[in-house]
Amino acid sequence: MSNHTPPLAHSRASVNLRAAPLTQQLIDNADAYRIGVSRSVEGATIIDAGIECPGSIEVGRIVAEICMGGQGTVSLQADSGPWPLRLAVHSNDPVMACLASQYAGWSLSAGEGKGSFHALGSGPGRALAKKEPLFAELGYVDAAQSTVLVLEVDRAPPAEVIAKVARDTGVAAERLTFVLTPTSSLAGTTQVVARVLEVALHKAHAVGFDLSAIVDGFGSAPLPTPGADFLTAMGRTNDAILYGGTVQLFVRSTDEAAEQLTQQLPSAGSRDYGKPFGDIFKAVKYDFYQIDGMLFAPAVAVVSNLTTGRTFRNGSINAEVLNRSFGL
Repeated sequence: MSNHTPPLAHSRASVNLRAAPLTQQLIDNADAYRIGVSRSVEGATIIDAGIECPGSIEVGRIVAEICMGGQGTVSLQADSGPWPLRLAVHSNDPVMACLASQYAGWSLSAGEGKGSFHALGSGPGRALAKKEPLFAELGYVDAAQSTVLVLEVDRAPPAEVIAKVARDTGVAAERLTFVLTPTSSLAGTTQVVARVLEVALHKAHAVGFDLSAIVDGFGSAPLPTPGADFLTAMGRTNDAILYGGTVQLFVRSTDEAAEQLTQQLPSAGSRDYGKPFGDIFKAVKYDFYQIDGMLFAPAVAVVSNLTTGRTFRNGSINAEVLNRSFGL
């Protein structure tokens, strides 16, 4: 990164406080949303958004906004293609929404062997724990007294994980909420596809673009039918973004920097591009870290430079791979 002031250093908005009403909305309307709300032995609130309870697309939409720390909006759009629905994601502070909150960057594990628990935590709780080097770059501080984490899992977190989250966030277990969204559920599929903008922000950071230059952002991607199993569901949600996602970033930079970002962002620049994600995953024997990190990006990138008024575009939708992945 450049030596600019960290993009969130002077922000007073709390992703935890802004997400709290959305979390309470789920709790207060659990029956209507077809989700389950319970308390762990430790006192943490557990929201089942797709394990024993059916949940819904609407629940996934709300969960996605929780993941963004209340700093973004997620909506449904009609799609003229073979897949009727698209998710549209917008944030007027995408660095905060996507990188300080939504990004699934907190590794949480317990136990060993077949019964072990592994999850990547996303959402506002990350901003309290600050376990990732990214937060040193962002310069963001949040001091909320309650928090929420979203986990893509098919069972509740064990006591060891709840204790770790309480310890690392400095929040008592009674003031912790965990939202559980299996990828193969309606809510799980929805909230993962709603990461289309976040994926672009993460790649912009990876290629060294100055995050403080990013002013606003929008993304959209088709919403697939959830896969019947985790691997199929994971493949479809990734493909929705990699081969069907479009992102527009509004920046204040030089035209050279904006154009270069446009060339670097699309997934087609990766050596692994061109096959459904499920096939790529199998080819590396299910070792996620053997996949080229540059693959995780939207299919189409549009970068608009507010300094000069120029817009740059690169990439294309790959309908062939989408249809193979989505089961058409």
